[in-house]
Amino acid sequence: MVKKIKPAIERNSITFIDNMVYSKVYAPLIDAELELKMSIMGQFGASEMKAAMGTVMGDARRGENLPKKPVILWIPGGGFRGVPGSDKNLMVSEMQFLAEAGYIVASIYYRSSGEAHFPAQLIDVKSAIRYLRANADKYNLDPDKIAVAGRSAGGHLTALACMNLPGYDEGENLEYSSDVNLGIDYFGPSDLFKAFAQTRELLAKPNPRWKTVEESHVGALIGGSELSKPELTRQASPVFHVNDKTAPMLILHGDADSMVECTHSVDMYEAMVAAGKPCELYILEGAGHGSEEFWQDCVKEIVMEYLGRYLKLN
Repeated sequence: MVKKIKPAIERNSITFIDNMVYSKVYAPLIDAELELKMSIMGQFGASEMKAAMGTVMGDARRGENLPKKPVILWIPGGGFRGVPGSDKNLMVSEMQFLAEAGYIVASIYYRSSGEAHFPAQLIDVKSAIRYLRANADKYNLDPDKIAVAGRSAGGHLTALACMNLPGYDEGENLEYSSDVNLGIDYFGPSDLFKAFAQTRELLAKPNPRWKTVEESHVGALIGGSELSKPELTRQASPVFHVNDKTAPMLILHGDADSMVECTHSVDMYEAMVAAGKPCELYILEGAGHGSEEFWQDCVKEIVMEYLGRYLKLN
């Protein structure tokens, strides 16, 4: 049977390019050099055909005059432990709705707590942001419209990146800024002193996951505890760093989260409001730590509306 159809073009195709090296770094805890990799997802047209013709991703330098598009950098979670939990592509599919809307979504691997202690993770996020700006022409990105988003550990790094703090730029592309315009924090810890306190409560219960606070997610990140490293604990807590350059933030947290208490996001919201910075907090009733409630259409609509205020599509 032969049938002829004429489909209406109701959506643009999505291209996913993986494993671009955005930075080369040293991992002191394993004494190794690492290549940190990024993936990019977005609407770049008939990408396979263009690749066959020698054009990659609609490369503006080859004459394609595509509009510059805002970028959302997705920062994975996983307790700062690395793969598989912190695999850059593990949950990026839940961000495809942003690519469908016309945004570019980049996702990254960053140094785990088993490879380097804080602030290596924030340094890596800022390196990724600079990489995006340095390659804006190549991938038709708008360097003036960059947001960060992440879940759990990635939400924590999202909030820190939104502080737009100096002093964490190292490595490549240092001629470019690592500041961002906006952040979407999915249930990230904001106060690591509070995270340590919660960990100590868990250790007091039968059959705890860890034997000491130093073995916990936050302890491994800091390389100690809030008692042995109070200054580093404060440095790694975004709630203490809201300033004049801090970017607007949308925060989403479940009130049944047993891993990162919802009070972390309440504290972050209150710190933002006290400093006069734009911030909205949505508390999802009955939602746990990254449970299905976060990825429903009604929540995605909230994210789209907030992005639209600050990173409008052309």
